[in-house]
Amino acid sequence: MYGFLRQEHEVRERRNQLRHPAYTKPELLATAPNQVWSWDITKLRGPTKWTYFYLYVILDIFSRYVVGWMVAPCEQAALATRLIEETCQKHNVNPGQLTLHADRGSTMKSKPVAQLLADLGVTKTHSRPYVSDDNPFSESQFRTLKYRPAFPDRFGSIEDARAFCVPFFHWYNNEHRHSGIALLPPHAVHYNRTDEFVERRQRVLSDAYRAHPERFVRQQPTPLPVPKAVWINPPKPPLAHHEEGR
Repeated sequence: MYGFLRQEHEVRERRNQLRHPAYTKPELLATAPNQVWSWDITKLRGPTKWTYFYLYVILDIFSRYVVGWMVAPCEQAALATRLIEETCQKHNVNPGQLTLHADRGSTMKSKPVAQLLADLGVTKTHSRPYVSDDNPFSESQFRTLKYRPAFPDRFGSIEDARAFCVPFFHWYNNEHRHSGIALLPPHAVHYNRTDEFVERRQRVLSDAYRAHPERFVRQQPTPLPVPKAVWINPPKPPLAHHEEGR
């Protein structure tokens, strides 16, 4: 039997039939606010074991500004569509303007979310399975939230979770000096106030240099440059000619 199957090229590695589809690596570029948003959902521990509240967060990857968030008792596509729609209306997102990136959770891939994005003219992209680097901005924002000294181990109620998140997101958007955007607060980048902050910082540095020049290695200290472009998975540069010939 196996000899006959071998002649017909029917004997082979069975696991070849179970290969996963090839997932494309997302390569997303933002050069201004409201071009690429990243969103995700994280669990917040409730008052007892195995109880959770769910924090939905939508983040602008260029400015790191949290454009929308919500604490809900469950993870549900209907709640996600409501948050996405309200956030797009709040920020006056036009059809064809925005790309919304997420991982491959059931809510992110649900039909209601896909239909809403199609109606709004928003392009949707997804991370590859088990590749956390494909959604780094949302992961980093959740890390900032949960590593805050005041972040509790458990929340007594959903109202407690919301009460914690209100001042946190105000601080994150308006006061937090983000290392990815030249130590500026996200709202300054999102609302095009970077020049104001950079000029103010330059005045402080210049005054400090005039008062104590011996403390500075360089002749004149300058603020960090503000990024002009932000990538999720920037494309690899083309190989040099000598490398291509190897």
